[in-house]
Amino acid sequence: MHRVPAAMALAAVLAGAAGCADVEGIKSEGDLGTVHAPKTLWQDVRPEPPAKGQQPGAAATVPGLPRAPALTMRGVDALAVVRADITSATAEDGGTGRLVDPRAARRLALCTGAADGGPDCPVRPGVLHDLTGDGREELITALDVDGRLSELRVYTVRDDGRIARILARRGVLEGVEVAAEHLAVREPTTNPRYSSVSDYVWDAGTGSMSLSQLTLDECAALTDVPLPGNRSRCAR
Repeated sequence: MHRVPAAMALAAVLAGAAGCADVEGIKSEGDLGTVHAPKTLWQDVRPEPPAKGQQPGAAATVPGLPRAPALTMRGVDALAVVRADITSATAEDGGTGRLVDPRAARRLALCTGAADGGPDCPVRPGVLHDLTGDGREELITALDVDGRLSELRVYTVRDDGRIARILARRGVLEGVEVAAEHLAVREPTTNPRYSSVSDYVWDAGTGSMSLSQLTLDECAALTDVPLPGNRSRCAR
């Protein structure tokens, strides 16, 4: 009978216990902890599906606006579009905040009849950019509800000249970027080292800008822009 030398047997046992060995000898990886299977919380509770027309991100024709004969948002009164959209959404959700922050309509009252809405108007200057890839520019704008929260809106002109909202998003807009047919929204997270980046692209099937990717981005802080406590803002 072939016998394994005691030294070799002991080495095999120790190697199996420690889990790692190299030319310098046996090294311990330490306590790797116990692996636990995920536990589902409240697995018997499911939210009700949204009612028809109550999806916050769903595309919708903005009522009460004249058709755009040139089939482009260029030259369209951006403030009038936002006002019509916010007014309609507020009436539709009954002030519940499901479609738009209830304060948004009150904030719009600060806008005057000036072309830019006046110095106290919370609507940001509109940006024109082709997001749908049809060669026609969309209107990108936002209404600042307070010093932190905003309502981001993107509008397009349909083939029949009607103006439609193709993206509605409420959030803390730390950064909004466009590149080709992508719109990226950067927001802070509970961890000041990271910001979340939501990438939206045109979805012809739904007729709206759909979320295609959600990532976490670790980036340097802007040290010359003080924030409360020890929080930091991404340098972008």
